[in-house]
Amino acid sequence: MPEPPALPVTFRPHLTRVILLTAGVAILLVITGVALALEQLGPGERLTFVLTGALIFWVLALLARVKVVADESGVTVVNIASRRRLDWAEILRVNLRPGDPWVFLDLSDGTSLPALGIQPGIAKQRAIADAHALRALAEAHAGQGPDRDQG
Repeated sequence: MPEPPALPVTFRPHLTRVILLTAGVAILLVITGVALALEQLGPGERLTFVLTGALIFWVLALLARVKVVADESGVTVVNIASRRRLDWAEILRVNLRPGDPWVFLDLSDGTSLPALGIQPGIAKQRAIADAHALRALAEAHAGQGPDRDQG
């Protein structure tokens, strides 16, 4: 098992983030440019074009915001539309099995939480290294939490 990284550490799919935000800006600019170039459109129609471009950008920005932040007290998982704070003691296992779209955290309440901030889509080796690092952190901090004895 590798040595856990120094805390705090943030895991996120950097290349995916760059692609999504670049595509969002490009789409917004193209749709806005089309709205301004089409002379037969009225002001309301132009506004609708621009708002559609802005909506597409917003959706892509939501997809790009995913991350997993680990610090001394636990982990914060930021997914597309949610954010969840976990104490280290709540994380029983960090899983990234072949074919998984992202890491899954097995939790002490019997549920599993997807952590989209570590995903092997474009940068598979980076995701595997990040999953190993998060697993090492979880194992190093196992049993720590507000309702556990640390002595």
